[in-house]
Amino acid sequence: MKNIIACGWIAALLSISAAAGNAWAAESQPASKAPPVPIIAPDTPDDQVALRLSPLTREDLAQEAKAWLALLKAKTQEVVDMKLALQNAKGAEAERLTEALLPLTAQRRERSSRLSNILDEWQLKGGDPKEIEPYRQYIKAVYAEQIKASRLTTMWTQIVEWVFSEQGGFAFLMKVIVLAIVFAVLWAVAKIVSAVTSKAMKRVPNISILLKNFVTVVVFWITVSIGLLIVLSAFGVNISGLLALVGGASFIIAFALQSTLSNFAAGLMIMIYKPFDVGNYVTVAGVAGTVKAVSLVSTTVTTPDNQVIVIPNSNIWGSVITNVTGSDTRRVDLVFGIGYQDDAQAAQRIMEEVVAQHELVLKEPAPVVRLHELGESSVNFVCRPWTKTSDYWAVYWDITRRVKERFDAGGISIPFPQRDVHLYTVESGKPA
Repeated sequence: MKNIIACGWIAALLSISAAAGNAWAAESQPASKAPPVPIIAPDTPDDQVALRLSPLTREDLAQEAKAWLALLKAKTQEVVDMKLALQNAKGAEAERLTEALLPLTAQRRERSSRLSNILDEWQLKGGDPKEIEPYRQYIKAVYAEQIKASRLTTMWTQIVEWVFSEQGGFAFLMKVIVLAIVFAVLWAVAKIVSAVTSKAMKRVPNISILLKNFVTVVVFWITVSIGLLIVLSAFGVNISGLLALVGGASFIIAFALQSTLSNFAAGLMIMIYKPFDVGNYVTVAGVAGTVKAVSLVSTTVTTPDNQVIVIPNSNIWGSVITNVTGSDTRRVDLVFGIGYQDDAQAAQRIMEEVVAQHELVLKEPAPVVRLHELGESSVNFVCRPWTKTSDYWAVYWDITRRVKERFDAGGISIPFPQRDVHLYTVESGKPA
């Protein structure tokens, strides 16, 4: 009896130890991890995805990518199971499975797109491209396999469904139309803003036409750029990557276009300090002509014989600039020569009368008529009346003609260059 009891106790102890061993073994084995739960639910509307991704950190996005990869894999498995069943189905069953397959593929396509958005945000916030690349490769492989394994009728049905879906062809077309209308309105608003700016600039005193035009153009494009960024943000486009791209490209462009940027800087200096304006007759970089237009990189000058010459602004700003018509008044410099045998006082009186009687000559500053020098062939007078800049050549030509006529009438000669030659004869046999 005692032996039976002892055996019973031993058996009980063995069973207890075996149960404890099994429990310990179960605890020591790693439990299978459940797939992570996504922060963004699969039924989240598309217009809210970008907002929900914005506060997530790089680590959060890494976990979110894993969760959505699990969702995509699960949906892909459902699609594969459905296609396998479709291969063996016939008749009405095949039609039923084909109709059931369409929403599954649409859901998988939506999850692929959502995962791509998460990966873009992850990479934008400093995610390792090497860590992100396997996710992108999986999306590409799934998409390629979907196209490869789809039958022609199934693909056509999917295309038709996509066209009429909420995110499909018609919806995309409507977005394009709305975007075109918004852009047209934005362009019109920019035109209005630039016109208002132009009118405001006209009220600013002592500002050149070049600077007015420049400010108007800059305001126009700034308005277009800001409006375009707002429109893209409203359509759910992530513009942070675009801004980063523009910032990086600006440095490369600036380095590659150094000479153009020097012209740009020179153009700004010309517009700010306004050594000349549109319509002025200037001599710049060895070219004389009328300024027709000035851009940020070049100046267009038309010569008196109607040649159009484009000069880089850096060449202009780095050389002497002569603005012939920059002032409202201008002095006409004339020189008249008379013979040594002529009456100098009568000649001076004639020139003073001609200048005083000309209707375009200004009273102030007073004109100057003086005997200037005794030349080799003539006695030279300077005649210096003042006139408006626009009347310069009219006064120059009129006074020259009138003085010539009065000199002829008064018997005063206008000599041409001459030289007296004296000959000395030398008798033969005597040194010269």
